[in-house]
Amino acid sequence: MKNIFIILIACVGLSGCAAAQNTTSTSVKTDSIAEKMLVYQLSNGGWPKQLEDKSVVKYEYPLTESLLQKIKATSALHATIDNNATSREINALVLAYKQTANKAYLQAAEKGVDYLLKAQYANGGWPQYYPDKSSYRAEITYNDNAMINALTVMLNIVYQINGFEVINTSYLPKAEKALKKGIECILKTQVFQNGKPVIWAAQYDENTLKPAKARAFEPASLSTGESVGIVRFLMKLKSPSTEIKTAIKNAVDWFDNTKIVGYKYGNIANNDKGLIADAEAISWARFYDLSTNKPIFGDRDNSIKSSVEEISKERRVGYAWYGTFAQNLLAKEYPKWLKSNGG
Repeated sequence: MKNIFIILIACVGLSGCAAAQNTTSTSVKTDSIAEKMLVYQLSNGGWPKQLEDKSVVKYEYPLTESLLQKIKATSALHATIDNNATSREINALVLAYKQTANKAYLQAAEKGVDYLLKAQYANGGWPQYYPDKSSYRAEITYNDNAMINALTVMLNIVYQINGFEVINTSYLPKAEKALKKGIECILKTQVFQNGKPVIWAAQYDENTLKPAKARAFEPASLSTGESVGIVRFLMKLKSPSTEIKTAIKNAVDWFDNTKIVGYKYGNIANNDKGLIADAEAISWARFYDLSTNKPIFGDRDNSIKSSVEEISKERRVGYAWYGTFAQNLLAKEYPKWLKSNGG
């Protein structure tokens, strides 16, 4: 007892009194990354992708006094689901709890789930940021799989998979409702062309559910990468309805009909990028016109061009304008799904 008292005296004023904690709580296992996630978690339960000074959140960085001050200065307005933020931490903390039985990790994960539940719109969509509604942050965001990541957390809770069986059972009905609403939003936002559903845009107006633009070079358009993520999510659903099956099939048909055979996007002369002939390549543009299915390309001046050569070099080399987005979906994943779902 005397030794513990001395340690307590010695650590007065130190953050967390780590020495005393190590002496009195040796039975509590910890995970170094999970410990940092606890520090970064915002008061509303979400996590930032950037701190107040716009520095990127990276858990490999040591928690120096300077960094701790930056974290402390970051308000809850920075909570987001962009760039895997919040879903990444929830997933990691659930697994860390399973490995350590440290209740602090589970509590933080559940607080993160609370944040996601609160951030979801009544129409089932998720904004890129919550509660910050400035600029395009309030739009329903499929971009970079933001909404799909949030929905996957709900699916994991409902299906009790990927470690989420440890989440308190009181979350089950909440997650079931959020999952149902999210799926309904996905089906409502599938773009129609001439009466037929095709794929999805990257973001939507949160009130009208119409495709919307984000950054200057990200016009309202059909978005291939995000749509592949949506289809993959829908294919995870058990006993899919006819409506879900139809949504998947129509999206896959669109990808099959629009694939670009014999070209890939890569480095060319003068440190530039463009389409390169490659007999084995199958590609898709990043964005397509909502009605004509022609590739479109945005620049920082809000202009929209019909070819990648027309945009500034900075944008040509700094953005993935083409990719193999749906290649595995068409070749492997969809055929496998069809076999299991009565193709």
